[in-house]
Amino acid sequence: MSQKDDKADDDNYAAGLDIRRKMFGAAGADEQIAAASDFTRPLQDFVTRTCFGETWTRPHLDHKTRSLITLAILTTLGRQNQVRTHVHGAIANGVSKEEIREVLMHSIIYAGLPASVDSFRTAGEVFKQLGLE
Repeated sequence: MSQKDDKADDDNYAAGLDIRRKMFGAAGADEQIAAASDFTRPLQDFVTRTCFGETWTRPHLDHKTRSLITLAILTTLGRQNQVRTHVHGAIANGVSKEEIREVLMHSIIYAGLPASVDSFRTAGEVFKQLGLE
């Protein structure tokens, strides 16, 4: 890898860490990275650098829109642990409860009723935890 590639990787990692901290709090982002084992450290690096540092920083879609898309995709995939995490991130990105509700309602048609019901339940738990219910 060239020095130019190393610099881009470092820049993407720094940008990704900044986004993770804004969405999930400094403790949430830093704890995930600090808790990484030798086995999971490459995953945390990839998530920070590529998912958040490269994908979430792309132009044309703001973080609020990306949060809504992410919730729809995670609902479709039935990934409730990630739905829970990204409801927190969506709230931090300025998404309202009503907007989350509408994404989950819209997901009923495309993802199916059971997947959307699970995500409604998960989002409701997060809203209660955050004092939004």
